[in-house]
Amino acid sequence: MKSTFAAVLPDLSPWRSSRDFRLLWGQGLITFFGSTMALVALPLQIKELTGSPLAVGAMGAVELVPLVVFGLYGGALADAMDRARVIVSTEAGLGLLALILLVNSMLPEPMLWPLYVVAAGVAALAGLQRPALDSLLARIVPHEQLAAAAALNALRWQAGAIAGPAAAGLVVAYAGNVPAYATTVACFAVSVLMCLRLSPAPPSENAAKPSLRGIAEGARYAWSRPVLLGTYAIDLAAMFFAFPNTIFPFLADELDADWSLGLMYAAGSVGSLLVSLTSGWASRMRRHGLLVVFGATGWGLAIAAAGWMSDVWLVLVCLALAGAGDMLSGLGRSTIWNQTIPDELRGRLAGIEVLSYSIGPQLGQVRAGAMAGWTGARPAIWTGGLACVVSVGLLTAALPKLVTYDAQTDEDARRRREAHTPKAAGEEVPDAT
Repeated sequence: MKSTFAAVLPDLSPWRSSRDFRLLWGQGLITFFGSTMALVALPLQIKELTGSPLAVGAMGAVELVPLVVFGLYGGALADAMDRARVIVSTEAGLGLLALILLVNSMLPEPMLWPLYVVAAGVAALAGLQRPALDSLLARIVPHEQLAAAAALNALRWQAGAIAGPAAAGLVVAYAGNVPAYATTVACFAVSVLMCLRLSPAPPSENAAKPSLRGIAEGARYAWSRPVLLGTYAIDLAAMFFAFPNTIFPFLADELDADWSLGLMYAAGSVGSLLVSLTSGWASRMRRHGLLVVFGATGWGLAIAAAGWMSDVWLVLVCLALAGAGDMLSGLGRSTIWNQTIPDELRGRLAGIEVLSYSIGPQLGQVRAGAMAGWTGARPAIWTGGLACVVSVGLLTAALPKLVTYDAQTDEDARRRREAHTPKAAGEEVPDAT
């Protein structure tokens, strides 16, 4: 019984084998907590200053273009520069933006325009940083531990997604914006100090300078690999058709359960966290493409069921199941990316990945909101869930290599496995080429 229980617990081997992974894991947890403070305080401050829902919603509009542009450029930058330096520089920049929010909130009459400038700046720096973070994982963790590392990273984010907003809401509600922003600044200061301890992660010797040609080269590589193309396409389809978060307030109204709104937002993270806490099996799995397909299908079915249900508790259960499905799909996608992408292209492909899992939810919120205005919240949710299932089926039929992907036999995975030199704790990684 003990061995069976231990087999489903998270595999902690990446923590034990890689000092840099421990640093990034802890840094990410601290950054997430600090960022959550600002993410809760910022829209509420805009609401306080304007009283306009449109003004609050405009924050998403100013974030989208910088995220797309700098996400693609950040991918090229991660292949051309020391990835650890990119992470440190962008983390410091995010801390400075948090400091601007703090100073502005301390003014007798806080100004509105800096809030939008900071929101756009955060999106730009996040777009620059995320490819470097994502592409660094395969260098600092042994190849056979990549799935376990992805599960541990997901565990960190999901735990933060549940606890972070609750803590931030209490701080903002009872202490105000100034303590919330001050906490954000302090967290980024600690995070920068931790990032400075990362080992160098230099580019390959023949790395080209960031350019449109280099970005196009990464896009051509992704297009030529049906397995990668399938992970991007399925994630985009799932989020576009079945990401209903923006209409949860209207769903709560239709169910006559305004008290459940916070639980609706947290339910998906609860489901994802349960999968992360029982992810010991992930290190032994080889068919990660099937994980992507089954997870996305489960997400769509659970969202459809949530739209059908009239009992709020059953809706919450369905949303938790949807989160579990999304976690399974995300675990499969992350493992495939790290197992198959060459190191010299990893940054640019990570930039494409940023777009695949950020644009989908943005467009999905537009779709859900527009359809809810026409049909009501519940039909908008269940039809989107069914459309997700259908689109996953069509994409699976069009890209069968995703389903047949096997980490042991796939040619790209084999080349990466042979080229990968695991990094011992505290040692510098040899040049991947």
